[in-house]
Amino acid sequence: MYDPKSKKAEEFIDHQEILDTLAYADAHKDDAALIDEIIAKARLKKGLSHREASVLLACTLEDRNHAVYELAREIKRDFYGDRIVMFAPLYLSNYCVNGCLYCPYHAKNRHIPRKKLTQEEIRAEVIALQDMGHKRLALEAGEDSVNNPLEYILESIHTIYSIQHKNGAIRRVNVNIAATTVENYRKLKEAGIGTYILFQETYHKESYERLHPTGPKSNYAYHTEAHDRAMEGGIDDVGLGVLFGLELYRYEFAGLLMHAEHLEAVFGVGPHTISVPRVCPADDIDPGAFDNGISDEIFEKIVACIRVAVPYTGMIISTRESQKVRERVLELGISQISGGSRTSVGGYAEEEPEEESSAQFDVADHRTLDQVVKWLMELGYVPSFCTACYREGRTGDRFMSLCKAGQIHNCCLPNALMTLKEYLEDYASPETKAVGEAVIEQQLPNIPNEKARAVVAKHLQEIAQGQRDFRF
Repeated sequence: MYDPKSKKAEEFIDHQEILDTLAYADAHKDDAALIDEIIAKARLKKGLSHREASVLLACTLEDRNHAVYELAREIKRDFYGDRIVMFAPLYLSNYCVNGCLYCPYHAKNRHIPRKKLTQEEIRAEVIALQDMGHKRLALEAGEDSVNNPLEYILESIHTIYSIQHKNGAIRRVNVNIAATTVENYRKLKEAGIGTYILFQETYHKESYERLHPTGPKSNYAYHTEAHDRAMEGGIDDVGLGVLFGLELYRYEFAGLLMHAEHLEAVFGVGPHTISVPRVCPADDIDPGAFDNGISDEIFEKIVACIRVAVPYTGMIISTRESQKVRERVLELGISQISGGSRTSVGGYAEEEPEEESSAQFDVADHRTLDQVVKWLMELGYVPSFCTACYREGRTGDRFMSLCKAGQIHNCCLPNALMTLKEYLEDYASPETKAVGEAVIEQQLPNIPNEKARAVVAKHLQEIAQGQRDFRF
């Protein structure tokens, strides 16, 4: 039976409830009166249930879909303003014992080079990332208790935080590693991680088990319940995501929102982030082998419906997607993007030869961080390198209460402008710096509190004179 408060995966992600939800959505996809009621509820900006949001996703009425897109844009602006948080992935190792059919790191792939960064190599990678201007990383590693034990991950986190290079510093390390124990999550918390991110890949249990035939990841329940263990281990912020294309997208959408509802019901805090990757080309992987791929138009609708259903969550899109696609979904809900990314083990300090590629997937957006930052500003956004909430303890329910009340703006825009100023002074090309200075001048009056505005103006001058790391 479906129970969002249950700690059992098959009860809070109940297969029959999803099937009933999809049937309900099909029955009401052109029910204008019901859809208007759901949109009216969404306008309250308190979120929607998985069943309500599924009706919007299935909706066939063009004018109502237009209304959903407009509401998604409004909610995005209200909760996140013009800010777009920047990050980069850092792959530590592609050794993996799992047999995931959609991932080139699967254990049977004998021709991809297997690599594991030493601490000195990690140091070189981090310095290269700092020299780009990055302040926030997402650590990635395959699951292999021999080659990638937790002790290696913890040592790597310590190394990353210890590196001070010129004006560079990594101020937040998010971690995307395999499901583990409560005890190990406590160790990650003690190491100072930001968000623990784990993608479900698919919520369809039968498909999950078929796609994960071997290795520890084949245990559906253990994997699906990992976020609960992470929060029990003291990690305040967790990130969800599915890999669209593995299963029917409407099934995955309902499961994803049910997972968010479960975390809210049990812990009082929903997901800090939701990621929306799609299956894409990679070594030994052909996306055409998976027959549930989605069009760009469906992808945009998924982003918009997640945004109106879970207004408080950060939404992440990676360089799997092209510049064109990223531009179209930014306004509909995305609040975090990567820039200048490498999906290989190494490659920031020294580019990998193509014939020795260890990349997990092909990158569609090959622009440098500077080019992405300039592009964002020309679109009217404020690239943010802020990590203040994590460093000031505004995590978990403390962050969510501020976000849901619309109060997080009082910190976020000031911090975004100050970290953007740091980037412009230390890393930007002359062309990007010129655009950025104009953006800061334009955005500064948008800080509503007069005293805060004056403090930010003072700190911006101090940053230009060489001081760093101011935060609200």
